[in-house]
Parts: sequence; C-alpha cells; structure tokens
Amino acid sequence: MKYIFLFILSSIIIFSCKKESFITSSQAKLSTSVDTLMYDTVFTSAGSITQSFKIFNNNNQKLRLSQIKLSGGDSSSFKINVDGIANEANDVEINANDSIYVFVQVNINPTSGNLPFIIRDSILISYNGNQKFVQLEAYGQNAIFLNSVKLIGNITWSKTLPYVILGGILIDSNATLTIQPGTRIYSHADAPFLVDGTLIANGTKQDSVVFQGDRLDADYKDLPAGWPGIFFSTSSKNNFLKHTIIKNAYQAIIAQGLSANANPKVTLSQCIIDNIYDAGVLGINTNIDADNCLISNCGSNILLGLGGDYHFINCTVASYNNFFITHKNPVLQVSNAAKQNGITVTAPLNAFFQNCIFWGDNGNVDDEIKIDKQGADPFSINFDHVLYKIKNDVANATFNASLKNMDPLFDTIDITHNYYNFHLQDNSPAIDNGAVTVFPLDLDDKPRDNKPDIGCYEK
Repeated sequence: MKYIFLFILSSIIIFSCKKESFITSSQAKLSTSVDTLMYDTVFTSAGSITQSFKIFNNNNQKLRLSQIKLSGGDSSSFKINVDGIANEANDVEINANDSIYVFVQVNINPTSGNLPFIIRDSILISYNGNQKFVQLEAYGQNAIFLNSVKLIGNITWSKTLPYVILGGILIDSNATLTIQPGTRIYSHADAPFLVDGTLIANGTKQDSVVFQGDRLDADYKDLPAGWPGIFFSTSSKNNFLKHTIIKNAYQAIIAQGLSANANPKVTLSQCIIDNIYDAGVLGINTNIDADNCLISNCGSNILLGLGGDYHFINCTVASYNNFFITHKNPVLQVSNAAKQNGITVTAPLNAFFQNCIFWGDNGNVDDEIKIDKQGADPFSINFDHVLYKIKNDVANATFNASLKNMDPLFDTIDITHNYYNFHLQDNSPAIDNGAVTVFPLDLDDKPRDNKPDIGCYEK
C-alpha cells in the first residue's frame, strides 16, 4: 500500500510540474486578435481613444513572451500598456490557452501641413526566438484648438485648418463670426457652440461648412449626441447658415427669444441637419426661416414651442429607425405654450410651411404632425402644397393643395446598412406638385422649374 501511495504522489507531482512548465519550442503557437490597429483622423495634440487587442497563447503549456514593445521606441506617437506596464514589457507570462490585453493610444505631434497624414508604427512581440508584429496606423491632422474661448469683434474662420472646440465657445453679444466655405468645426463632447452675437456660415454645395463631433474613430464617428450643438440666445441676431451640415449633435439648432430687429433670428438655407439625438431644430418663442433644408433622423426633427414666427419652404423633414435613434416622436411638433416654473404660459404663434415633406416610417408614429393650441393668443398655422403622413386629422391648422398619406418614395431607405438617400424616385408623388417660390435652387443647387417638386430636392 505504501508503494502505491508513493506512486500516486509522484504522479501528481510530475503531472503538476508538467502542467505549470513553459513551452520553449520555436514551434509554439501564438496569435493576436488583429493584425493591424487602425485609427481614423486624430487631431494633433488631442489624442485618441484607447484601443486594444489580445495576444493568445494557443498552447497547452504556459508561454513566456520575452518582450513586447513599440518598434519606434520612445519617439513613437503611440503608447502601449501591457498588464499595467507602460511602453515596454519583459518576461510576460500567459497561461496555457489563455490571453492578455495590450492597450494602445496615439498622440499626434503638430505639423505645418493641413492635409491628413499617416502615422505608422508596430508592436514587436518576441517569444522563443520568434518575432510577431502588430501594425499600427493612424491618420493625423493639424488643427486650430480653441479651449473655452470667447470671441470678440469681427472674426473670420477659413478652411486652412479645421477648428477643434474644447470646453465650449461663445460669440460675444457684439461679435460676428464669419465662417468661409469648406471650414470644418469639430466640437468635443463638453463643448457647446454658444451664440450671443451673430454667426454667419457661408458654405457652398462644393465646399460645405461642417459642424460635428471631434471623435472620428470608427466606433464613435456616427454616434448622435457626440457634442452639444449650436445655441442662439435671446440676444443673438441676424444669424445666417448656408450650405451648412450639422450632424451627430445632442441638439443641432437651439434658438430662444424673438429677434430684436425685422430679420429672423436664424436663417437656414440649403442646410443638412442629420442624426441628432434630441432635437434637430428647437425653437422657443423665436423666429426661424428655413429653405431647401434636409432635417433627417432626429429624436425630434422640428420642435417649436411657446409661439414665435416660422417659415419653412421646400424642406424635407423625415425620420426612420436607425442604429442609434428610434423614431418615436412626430417629425413636426408645434405649440404656442410651454411650462415655466410649473405654470403653462402661452405666446402668439405664426407658422407657414410650404412645399415641405413631413414623413416617417417603421410604424411607431401615426401622426407626423402634432399641433398644440392653448389660450387665446393669436394663433396661425398654414400648410401649403405639403406632403405629410397622418392618421388623425390635424386641428388648428389650414392645409392647401396638400398630399395626405402618399409615400414620397425616397430614393433609398436602407435601415440595415444605415444608409438614407432622400432624393425622389421617378414616380414620386412629390414631383411637380409644389408651388412656385422665391427660392430658385434646391439643396443640390439644381434650378427649380415652374412646377417645383415638394421637398428639398428637385428631380
């Protein structure tokens, strides 16, 4: 019995030693979860998110990695962290059939160039006399960084370099910011664009002005609510945005208070507002004019409250369920009332919508137009030559020569691939059914004929 016990004990010891031993053969198997880590545009000095990959030990014994390091060494734009060890790790052990994480971040040093440039390096993994590389690649771009800045006087921004807003920006009440064609503005998640004075964005069809978030890496570049949005305060006046794209914000356009002069507080001409988490256009007792604009796939596309004065001409206002936003609110909501300190207050309302499409799908919203009238203040809402989706007739509004519940037949609505083309198909009922207006060009700068189409695009 003693010999049997000793044999069993010896077997356990031998087996345990074998299980805990390291594989030293050059034929040892090692793999990584990626061959290349890629970063989209990273602005100089701003850094990036941290990405990661795994190193797998595909053996039945432990594997010791003699070294994990950046090929570029200390001069590399990349930084790595392996199990809490920064930049270079030696004698890293991976248990049998197990894995470890490697975390990678990139910081781009400023250059004088304004075009994207490519930063490359690689991570060297050495084990048992073998070397394996994971490639690193980032597109970097120099930019003008503005951190919690107040703009005073008359300022002009050009497209020479993009602007990255950190902490927020404020246009002073007596200041005017003019943005030239092709200028790109990227705002951080905590950086609202506040306008107490005047904002003029002079984009063109070929060279739009673009406002969006500064996270351009693959996992974040199409997320809504990536930055707060543009807020026009009660003192703001004479704001004009032409061929301007505003996307991926929490709220795209927020305007409050009536203009101090005869001009609208905000004029939007041939603009695109897309993929906005909360409200695409939010007006609070203000005056907004918009022509030939596309306002698409927002939590609430147009939300107008506490009265005001509004004119929307040849606009396409449409929402569909997508990867990020569920279409559950009417694309147009108008009210002369609002809650203030728990009390409902009202104000005069005048709104005119001509040659517009108000449409949504996916079965979540029956009525794409919602109107709320309270109190005895002056109240006028008129729809002329519009195409709209509705189940219950709209009260407190007048419709003239309009198309009810006729599918506009947009060119492509591909929810699976998150692709939306709001141009019209050849057989769309919106074609030739609009009224002639003072605006001769559609969103694409295509001339309108004497039978204009409904919506922002002329077929």
